[in-house]
Amino acid sequence: MRRAIRIGVLVAVIGVSGTAAVYVATQEKQDITALSASAAPGGEAAVGGYTYERLENPARTVVRDSLGTQLASFTDGSRSAMLTGKSRTFAEPKFTTATITSSAWIRFAPEPWKAGAENEAWFRDWLPKALGDTSPDLLAMALQYTDGSEPQTSKKLRVAGDASFGPDSAEGRLEKSDFYDYLGVDWEFPDKREKAERTRFGSLDCSGFVRMVYGYRAGYPLLGGNTKGAGLPRRAWAMSELGPGTPVIADTKKQASNYSALQPGDLLFFNLEPQLGSQVSHTGIYLGIDSDGKRRVLSSRKVANGPTFGDAGGTSLIDGEGTYAKAFRAAKRL
Repeated sequence: MRRAIRIGVLVAVIGVSGTAAVYVATQEKQDITALSASAAPGGEAAVGGYTYERLENPARTVVRDSLGTQLASFTDGSRSAMLTGKSRTFAEPKFTTATITSSAWIRFAPEPWKAGAENEAWFRDWLPKALGDTSPDLLAMALQYTDGSEPQTSKKLRVAGDASFGPDSAEGRLEKSDFYDYLGVDWEFPDKREKAERTRFGSLDCSGFVRMVYGYRAGYPLLGGNTKGAGLPRRAWAMSELGPGTPVIADTKKQASNYSALQPGDLLFFNLEPQLGSQVSHTGIYLGIDSDGKRRVLSSRKVANGPTFGDAGGTSLIDGEGTYAKAFRAAKRL
């Protein structure tokens, strides 16, 4: 595995009220990303109750408090909820000078959203708890697999920590490392059974990384194969073409350049091998706009040997003229 980073960190966290609190800490064998991702959301319920606003492109419901402050956004057909919490800064100084500061916290609601769901019992119970939840959200969990991240165990399994892309070979790092390979356990899917390969222990390819974070860690249903069904399929192309979720950028087989519908936590899809055809070959997680005003993606890559939003193996931007920008094709919200 890759070498851990030893660094002293100064992190400024801005609450939803606008009041700044500064935390100073020195972490051994822990990088700034892991420290920043431990910040908690605000968690205070709206003063005087909630109000609801319907918006389009994509169709969604925005929840506000009595002062008009946005608390959450729910997209029709998607379980991915964007909650407003304390501001966090994500950084990966070994691979990029850019940082990402955001108040967006992404969690899966119990059910896909639909217009009027604010009147259902599950929502009235879930939203206040989600706004007060201090555990890692999807973005924080995703950053627990980047370079230098400390191992974390649960029930004697290493469930997080610095991940490689896959076993080395004469052709470079090999693909086909799924979350169960990282864990080192065989897995029974609804449609098939898979056996973990010892040589792939601790490894996650691009779609395996997404399945680890969104599926194994956050509980989104998973399939073993590449078919349409009630779960996230195995390969990037199948996630894009057959998988569940709400399309927010359609795949026109050309470089996507309209980013207005994106929100952090969306799945992004890329065609990094156009010489083999127009099909998607790579996927990652949208983190948001960085300190340079550019849009960053976190994904597991061969050259970087694992998950990164840095610039090893190509600039991690979907806007501009870099490798990933030119290859950017589509986006979905689970």
